[in-house]
Amino acid sequence: MSLSPIDITIFLLSISVILFFARGFGELLRYFKQPIVIGEIIAGIILGPTVLGTLFPGTFNSLFNQSEVVVIALNGITLLGVVMLLLISGIEIDLSLVLRQSKAAAIISLLGIIFPFGIGFFSAYLFPQYLGLTNYNLRLVYALFVGTALSITALPVVARTLMDLQIFKSEIGYLIMAAAMFNDLIGWIIFSIVLGMIGQNPEHSISLSSLIIVILGFILFVLLFVRKFINFAIPFLQKRFTFPGGVLNFIFVLGFLGAAFTEYIGVHAIFGVFIVGIAIGDSVHLKEETREIIYQFVTNIFAPLFFVSIGLRINFIENFDLNLVIIFLVLAFAGKVIGCSIGAYLGGLNKNDSLVIGFGMNSRGAMEIVLGTLAYQYGLINEKVFVAIVIMALITSISSAPIMSYFLKKAKTKLRFDMLLKNETIIFTKATSKSEIINELCTNVANFYKLNFNTVYNEVIKREAVISTGLEKHLAIPHARIDIKEPIVSVAIQPKGIEWNSLDNLPAKFIVLLLTPVDKPEIQLKLLSDIAKKFNDVRIIEDIISSKDSREFISKVKQLY
Repeated sequence: MSLSPIDITIFLLSISVILFFARGFGELLRYFKQPIVIGEIIAGIILGPTVLGTLFPGTFNSLFNQSEVVVIALNGITLLGVVMLLLISGIEIDLSLVLRQSKAAAIISLLGIIFPFGIGFFSAYLFPQYLGLTNYNLRLVYALFVGTALSITALPVVARTLMDLQIFKSEIGYLIMAAAMFNDLIGWIIFSIVLGMIGQNPEHSISLSSLIIVILGFILFVLLFVRKFINFAIPFLQKRFTFPGGVLNFIFVLGFLGAAFTEYIGVHAIFGVFIVGIAIGDSVHLKEETREIIYQFVTNIFAPLFFVSIGLRINFIENFDLNLVIIFLVLAFAGKVIGCSIGAYLGGLNKNDSLVIGFGMNSRGAMEIVLGTLAYQYGLINEKVFVAIVIMALITSISSAPIMSYFLKKAKTKLRFDMLLKNETIIFTKATSKSEIINELCTNVANFYKLNFNTVYNEVIKREAVISTGLEKHLAIPHARIDIKEPIVSVAIQPKGIEWNSLDNLPAKFIVLLLTPVDKPEIQLKLLSDIAKKFNDVRIIEDIISSKDSREFISKVKQLY
């Protein structure tokens, strides 16, 4: 079977139309501060049987359905698009960040998988008739699929949302990213097993237990050995081959080989390329410029072809089931928000920040749509379930940013001392003088927050010269207003005490450096009042300064709130 000149013309015309509409609607959604991927899916719905196929069926069939070879070619290029999309999703995962997760991030990751997976699995297994299952022989596999689809967080959507809200590099931002990365990794492992249970490659099928062993062996081989090989090969290629062509060729060859292997053993190609992507992204030698080239190439050309193709497959109006959509939305919000919020709260965050993390992790987007597409292609779900999953993914992605923004604004109105504490800015000092300890505190915040030391130190000393900041009961709060956007705190603990010319003549053992924005004097007053009220008892301060490390210190402070 070969392409005739008219087939080639239709194929190229179809690609052009898809890319044009994808970019147009993507930019329109970006204007309204929504993820571009949502615009690309809407473009597909408009070009597909839902709109174009209903209003102009002849045009729709001529472009996308008339020629069998053109349909095959379009399916091939959209498969390439989703494989490349999972490659860059893997590259975006910072393996070191996942491995060194803090206690809070680990708990968020764990409960962010257990809760939604459990709710989805048991709902689908116990009440399959309400979740659209028609083939009861696939009851277990379907329940596993629903649990997995509700568990995975869309990493690209999350990262974009955090950047838009300007909290990507904040403590909450790092917690969400680390937890989302771990969610993606575990979710894809589970889904790869689900695909194996469906048995889509009978010529090379193996038993489920053997499949699990092969999958785990593949992961270990890639992350232990291939990762080291990549780390050695990339600087060699960058030095000996043309840049960036040599490295790009190497990355895509490895990715496609990983995809081919997992497709061969009965698991979809996307799992293999995803794991290889993680190994590639972990290389310290991979230049940011190379990452950006791959990202732009895939997200602007190949990924849009896949997301638009979603709308080309199904009539969304004919297959819209309101009850099914509501059920999936309730399960999605309840499982993810509750699970991640409880995880964040158990990890030591306050209720408001826990809800920020819960809704931040609730973004589904591209990854759920990829899962739904594969499940639909393999006959595991029908059209109505697929439409419900796509709508669920879109609504959770669209709602994430405004809900997070609401709770972030709420947190700012309830600004408290304990919210500003970080392990890295707590010092257990042996300093013997006021000037020495102020120097240590200023050095600490200057290094951690990338501030100018002289500016910070001079402003603090200038304020200290006006009147001593030593209060009562071993508490001192040196402070200043400088050119920053958010308040900063650093704490020094000196159990023996330092002379600070305090109001009650007691030495300062608990010293808090408070820096606030120069244009927001009300924040300084509010935080000074908050600290003074919470630490107005000698017994409280003695208990606080007896902490063995920064984690214990923060835990004790949070208990006061």
